Amino acid sequence: MSTLDALTLARRQLARDTERTARFPLLLKRKIARMSASPFAFLRGAAPLYYELLEKRPELAKGPAGEGWISGDLHLENFGAYRAAASAIGNATEKEKEPVEFNLNDFDEAVDGPWRFDVLRVTTSLIVAGRELGADGPRALSLCARFLSAYTEVACGDAAVRPTPKAVATLVSAVRERPKKTLLDERTEVVKGKRRIVRGEKYFDLPADIAAAVPAALDAFVPAGAGDDRPKHGQLALVDAAFRVAGTGSLGALRVAALVEGKGSDGNWIFDIKEQGAPACEALVATPEGEPAARVVKGIHACVARPPRMIGTTTLLGKSMLVRRLSPQEDKLDLSHLANAELDGLADYLGALTGAAHRRGASKMPKAPWSDEEREQIVDNAILLAGIHEAAYLAWCRITR
Repeated sequence: MSTLDALTLARRQLARDTERTARFPLLLKRKIARMSASPFAFLRGAAPLYYELLEKRPELAKGPAGEGWISGDLHLENFGAYRAAASAIGNATEKEKEPVEFNLNDFDEAVDGPWRFDVLRVTTSLIVAGRELGADGPRALSLCARFLSAYTEVACGDAAVRPTPKAVATLVSAVRERPKKTLLDERTEVVKGKRRIVRGEKYFDLPADIAAAVPAALDAFVPAGAGDDRPKHGQLALVDAAFRVAGTGSLGALRVAALVEGKGSDGNWIFDIKEQGAPACEALVATPEGEPAARVVKGIHACVARPPRMIGTTTLLGKSMLVRRLSPQEDKLDLSHLANAELDGLADYLGALTGAAHRRGASKMPKAPWSDEEREQIVDNAILLAGIHEAAYLAWCRITR
């Protein structure tokens, strides 16, 4: 049986997820359900499988030049809106001190590696997500071409990022106007005059040993920003903590929601404290030095001019943890509600954003812009990878139903 047989790949993915969720077994059922929703959902939850395919099929990993910091897990849902650090915009007015950015927003797998790994993965996601976008095969391939053209002009040239598409502008406007108290009202309740994280599908009680270690982890928090992005004394005092269930690929990692004093009363803050490990593409790039969470923070700052607010690192029971303050100004595009006419501008925009991130974090620029032939090679490889993921998805549904 071929090492790339769909059933073999599906069984390998299930074994990987079973091992990853062994500490928190109830997460396995949730991950299976999320990855069974669609081929695109399966792709999102299987970054290690993507890199395994590149390792087993080296010809798929080849492509045009360009190296530097990459997201490592770039796909259509790893772009989004977030609240940027105030220090990133210099002398700002009071209204501008909490800007909402739309950019690459997931760097758990970030490494210094070939640009094409990111570009190939997001192009594959465009093909696999075609049905959810309402795009047939020719339309999906056209979007890939637009993404790659815009990417090349920005990453390899001096073109500016494209105008913000209506769908993105609408999203950013909506989250900018969303009240800060929304986050607390949606995720917490007041019990006997004190806020508490609501337990349910997304939050449940922490094991006693982990709960006991959270205050020390907050004390050890090392913020990556400066000035206003550094919590003041007492603001990280723990009010409540719960296990957080979020994401797809990261399910199985230790993830804690910490409700802290913040500015007190209705000014409490919620921090996401997320376990970090080896990047998914470690077999294909040099092993990154240092703590995993520090690698993630370095990747964010290398690629994004305006990083998220209050990010940093800590340790929890000896594990490297990424810390970031949650805010109501975080959201992703709803792909299923995009009008067909909006897709061209969106592909251009996401390609340009990716190109800008790669150029900003570059360690080795290509000698010439990616040619038509090189971009066509990316699309051809994405078609093959999309087919493999589609087959593995169906095999996954078969073995997990």
